[in-house]
Amino acid sequence: MSIDRRRLFAAIAGAGAAGATTEAQSMPAREVESHAEIDAVSLGLRPNASEDQTEAFQRAIERAAAARAVLRLPPGFYRAGSLQLPPFAAIAGVAGATRIVMSGGPSMMSATGSDHLGISGLVLDGAGIPLPERRGLLHFSQGRAVRIADCDIVNSGRNGLVLEAIAGDVTGNTINAADAAIFSLDARGLRVAGNTVRGAGNGGILIWRSEPGDDGTIVVDNRIEGVMNKAGGSGQYGNAINVFRADNVIVRGNRIRNAAFSAVRGNTASNLQIVGNTCSSLGEVALYAEFGFEGALIANNIVDGAAIGVSVTNFNQGGRLAVVQGNLIRNLVSRRPPGTDPNDSAGIGIGVEADTVVTGNVVENAPNAGIAAGWEAYLRDVAITSNVIRRADFGITVSVAPGAGAAVISDNLIAEIRRGAIVGMEGKTPVTGDLAKDGAAARYAQLSIGGNRVR
Repeated sequence: MSIDRRRLFAAIAGAGAAGATTEAQSMPAREVESHAEIDAVSLGLRPNASEDQTEAFQRAIERAAAARAVLRLPPGFYRAGSLQLPPFAAIAGVAGATRIVMSGGPSMMSATGSDHLGISGLVLDGAGIPLPERRGLLHFSQGRAVRIADCDIVNSGRNGLVLEAIAGDVTGNTINAADAAIFSLDARGLRVAGNTVRGAGNGGILIWRSEPGDDGTIVVDNRIEGVMNKAGGSGQYGNAINVFRADNVIVRGNRIRNAAFSAVRGNTASNLQIVGNTCSSLGEVALYAEFGFEGALIANNIVDGAAIGVSVTNFNQGGRLAVVQGNLIRNLVSRRPPGTDPNDSAGIGIGVEADTVVTGNVVENAPNAGIAAGWEAYLRDVAITSNVIRRADFGITVSVAPGAGAAVISDNLIAEIRRGAIVGMEGKTPVTGDLAKDGAAARYAQLSIGGNRVR
């Protein structure tokens, strides 16, 4: 990292005038420049001091930032709050050993309009102090090149990390929070990778926008466990990953376990990719594309335990256009969590409605249906091909209600089915015999059914 030598020497001289012993003053200029770090102790901070060190901490942050240097905190704990980070602020500690305990304020650290921020190797302890609505223990707005890495963000009284209009990276952190672990609004180019969420009151990772539009956040290789739904509702909360109004988001390779509602819930999120995630013990729909979206790719995921494995829905509100491919879905349950509409379906492997291909999936142990196509009149241009469905009440259901559109159901292997391999539905009511039998589907011109293997 390059460094402004004149500003660095000014910062060191200021600390010396305040009575602090400046380690850097005793170094040759060339050595100071090569390290690009300032020891926080040299600027007046004291590890393990019982008093609030907010004022000394703020001065140290400003001096290091002015010098374009990293403020290095030795192991120990420090009490501070309401710290403001200017551009180029960089704070680093020893992972697991350098702890900052919040002493007060709307956030422990915040910044508005500050680019090139770096926080790494710190334990950031919110001490359970309640924070204002939508506030985070770390709260950054309108910044680029923001990097939070290898930190433990714990005991936040609201959200762990809030990012508003931020471009940067959030990597390798461990977070628990009373509300959401990570909340991004109107991202400008964000990567959320390799983090661990262990316990969140209402949400794991939230990627939202104020209005529908391009977002492009990448959410990859995170581990998310124990997401609750303390706020109630019918699915607004309790999701491990929630993408809302944000287009072109990639959710890939995450391990998700024990979420009150969904593993990944896309709401009004076009061109959403949900790929290669491993999800278990979900309370509601595991992988969701709902409401006014166009375009979703849900592929190569594993779902073990949910009310519904995959749902591509709300054609009545513009939800359409998807590929559901190569997913392994099993062990569905026949009920949804409290707060949801009691008339909503459950026990279904995959449910789709419009302009969607469902191919190459394996569904096993579905109390209701392996695959469900359409709801009442909301069915259009669905192809269900080359899937394996085992142990279900119905193998495949398809809406034959008045106004329902076209579907192709072919070359599927359907085994150990209790009530019918392929059955026409009006709402929740089966109204046909088994359409997998030769000639049974002839009366439904909108359906093409053939080449399926039933045993």
